[in-house]
Amino acid sequence: MPSAQINQPSNQIRLTNVSLVRMKKGKKRYEIACYKNTVTSFRAGHETDLDSVLQIPNVFVNVSKGQVAPNEDLKKSFPGMSRDEIVLEILKKGEIQVGEKERGAELERMQREVVEIVAGRLVDPKSKRVYTVGMIEKALDQLSSQGGHAVGRQAVKGHQGGGAAADRSKSREESTATTDSGTVTSAGAEASTEGEAPADKAKPKWTGVTTNKSAKSQALEAMKALIAHQPIPVARARMRLRITCPTSILKQTVKAPATIPTSDDAAEEAVKGTVKDKILSFVEQVESQDVLGEEWEVVGFVEPGSFKTLSEFVSTQTKGRARAEVLDMAVTHEGD
Repeated sequence: MPSAQINQPSNQIRLTNVSLVRMKKGKKRYEIACYKNTVTSFRAGHETDLDSVLQIPNVFVNVSKGQVAPNEDLKKSFPGMSRDEIVLEILKKGEIQVGEKERGAELERMQREVVEIVAGRLVDPKSKRVYTVGMIEKALDQLSSQGGHAVGRQAVKGHQGGGAAADRSKSREESTATTDSGTVTSAGAEASTEGEAPADKAKPKWTGVTTNKSAKSQALEAMKALIAHQPIPVARARMRLRITCPTSILKQTVKAPATIPTSDDAAEEAVKGTVKDKILSFVEQVESQDVLGEEWEVVGFVEPGSFKTLSEFVSTQTKGRARAEVLDMAVTHEGD
């Protein structure tokens, strides 16, 4: 007597190592079955062989159940297109369904890339040395765990100091307010977190890495949050520039903006300063300065936030005859 055996139907195709691409048209949802890690390569133009991308060149309603999309539905959803054209349309524009492992790996890769960008652009304000990737990652984790900012824990610590500490803090605030009513102190800022804290709302926040944005844009958001909340002392690394300008322009008076001065002092201030003085005012530290023939050249360090204003000044005030060249986007000093 032959032993009992369950045979898989010969016409049933078992899909393994599958990655789904879905597209919704109206109330209908369509799927195609692809090999893993091939859809992105196809869309980037690295893979052109559809046989290496598609497991089955067909459109499904449900791939896991093997339900093929009816022709009537496809004609209504994709009028005038053949089934092969529909497959290609879904492959190019559909939403890739990523598994949990792939999603975790992509998130980890994005996290590493964002942290590396941030670590290369921020420095310790005093020593101008870069922080390690681990320290930057820890600071960002601190921000994200505290809802995007690092002030809340400091305020809580202040409340836990007891009544005497609270009284001392209050007296310091009052004395500061009486001496200079227009100055906002750090003690007042910490105390304001107990109430509405309107200034804190405007500060950028960091809630963690996502796969929906590029690493560069997320790194910019992370840098803004770190600089705003200072979980560790950080500042943007300075840019190293070479600025060249014809010597005939250097002593020209800077053109004043089209505003009416309110006093004689303001009128005098408006006409004060040459093109050279204005350029050097943007440079925090001059590395070298020389005259080469008929051109003046200065190499120095500029804050990234001042670069746009400097470029606009160079192009407008000198009518394009001077130029600012970036030698290094972020000048840092490596630690010992």
